Amino acid sequence: MGTPLRKVETDSHLAHQPREKTRPPLMTDSNPNTGGDGPPANAQEGFRIDHELQKRRFDRAAATTDGADPLFREIARRMDERLDYIRATPKRILDLGCGTGPDLARLSGRFPEAQVLATDFSLPMLAHARGRRPDAPPPGLFRRLLGGSPKPFPAIAADARALPLARGSIGMVWSNLMLTALDDPLPALKEIHRVLEIGGMLMFSTLGPDTLRELRAVLPSYAGERVHRFIDMHDIGDALVRAGFSDPVMDMEMVTLTYADFDGLIADLRATGSVNTSAARPRGLSGRAGWAAARAAYERLRIDGRLPATFEVIQGHAWKTTPKTTEDGRSIIRFEPRPPRPAAA
Repeated sequence: MGTPLRKVETDSHLAHQPREKTRPPLMTDSNPNTGGDGPPANAQEGFRIDHELQKRRFDRAAATTDGADPLFREIARRMDERLDYIRATPKRILDLGCGTGPDLARLSGRFPEAQVLATDFSLPMLAHARGRRPDAPPPGLFRRLLGGSPKPFPAIAADARALPLARGSIGMVWSNLMLTALDDPLPALKEIHRVLEIGGMLMFSTLGPDTLRELRAVLPSYAGERVHRFIDMHDIGDALVRAGFSDPVMDMEMVTLTYADFDGLIADLRATGSVNTSAARPRGLSGRAGWAAARAAYERLRIDGRLPATFEVIQGHAWKTTPKTTEDGRSIIRFEPRPPRPAAA
């Protein structure tokens, strides 16, 4: 076997970067040969996503993302491990921003009695997701005796900010890196809170501001930002609380992918649709000369023969508890019936 294009550094390599805990689309210019399209956005002022362009990029990536997403797969594994320590038995699970559906079988296997729904705003991504089947056998003796192959996962084409689901209809929302594709997480988090039942849980991951810091450093900044401004963990926590979630718990750790060359990193970002879709994106990189300068600068970062790409991975979960206020901010006062008086002696 030749030198792998990329590999994920293990936790032992991250021992010097401890997890930080708190409570309260990997994006770059896409074409190193012709100049590219730009980054997505976050809740920071003046940074907004061109959502139509973003959708086209994800539609195009549906045919190439599988196999080019080692970070997504590693984060999914770590999210799944977190569920070992959380008591939850959801009846309906929403994989929000499911992409081509690589996490669907994992969720179905962990919760075989639950209905798992695939949701994404990209129809080509959903078409791939519908082609997947649960790994676990269908629950119930009668259905097992009937035999036959498992049915495809139900699929819903929807924007995370406007879900076509009834209030309180979902037991758990699983969201692996979907929040990175938003310029403001609050509307989506409010929708997630709305569709969750009381006692329901959001399990999510996203990326923080130190993501792709090496790439950010080597790309010219004179014409504007070329790498996505990922949202800080504490701002995500604030948005969760504002959306109505109780006691969100998050942690952060640095994960490093290493590449044989600069073009390998750019190819993975393009293949997964993780390209710059900022409404104010620069429209080029001074042609081939600009990319040659970026490659040369990145080469100076080579360690042990490979080029590092750092990702600030944020994981967390939060619960929907019984609300204390209405959606317009008015307090909810609950009256409990008096206990019956004891019978007279």
